[in-house]
Amino acid sequence: MTGEGSAVMIVDDDDSMRRAARRLVRSYGLAVDTFASAEGFLASGRLDETARLVLDGHMPGLSGLELQSKLIEGGHHIPIIFITAFADERSRALALELGAYAYLIKPFNEVDLLQGIRRALRPRNTSSCKEPLR
Repeated sequence: MTGEGSAVMIVDDDDSMRRAARRLVRSYGLAVDTFASAEGFLASGRLDETARLVLDGHMPGLSGLELQSKLIEGGHHIPIIFITAFADERSRALALELGAYAYLIKPFNEVDLLQGIRRALRPRNTSSCKEPLR
């Protein structure tokens, strides 16, 4: 199964970040929903509606990297844009190796988030994705 839904889902334990990212994604004209945890997202029943996932890398409970691995193991290859407050090179490298489209460090520029979402909306082409956003 691939991420063929129609909505951008935002998973972040920071309420203000969820609200700001939701407003930004909506301003781009995309359907969006938010979740305070990876567990909440998984329990929502919205997985099949998910076209793109904006995901906090470090959250209590299931981390963003753990959610990414769980989705891949379940055959759900949803394009992911990571957002995190932790500049951890190992986590960044792993997220990108597993297929993330971007790994943005908070606070990040809104343009970078929108660019990551736009890139994730296009079919992945190995020649055009050699340099993921950081």
